[in-house]
Amino acid sequence: MKNWNSLAMLVLFVVACLAVSGAGALFTAGSVQQWYPALQKPAWTPPSWLFGPVWTILYLMMAVAAWLVWRRRKAVHVKGALGLFIFQLVINAAWSPLFFGLQNPLAGLLDIVLLWAAILATLITFWRISSTAAALLIPYWLWVSYASALNFAIWTLNR
Repeated sequence: MKNWNSLAMLVLFVVACLAVSGAGALFTAGSVQQWYPALQKPAWTPPSWLFGPVWTILYLMMAVAAWLVWRRRKAVHVKGALGLFIFQLVINAAWSPLFFGLQNPLAGLLDIVLLWAAILATLITFWRISSTAAALLIPYWLWVSYASALNFAIWTLNR
């Protein structure tokens, strides 16, 4: 039964993270066809096809990280760390509606800066509980660092 509960929580974290991804895709779909291609973007903008696979991998890594922290709940207090994780996930979920849904790079930029800080806080908090969980968040934080610079460049080029 113990292994079943652990597996169920892993599935719950995966579903939660992929739900954020799916919700983001709903807001992205229309704008990525017409609005986004018309924007001026820096030369270092990755091809559009790259975002889906990268984000899928990152969301799966995030889910495993949260699960690893959850598994330590009997040894250490994890509610604060998991609360930070949920907080950053909510901020993450807001970016696509702001940037693509509202077609507003400035709103996206304000969100992604907050997201960057929330991920860093989550990563540090996770590190105190599980270095493996924290390590799984490093690629996410690095990608959001890059995405923040990209968001800033798009906002600057299209004001």
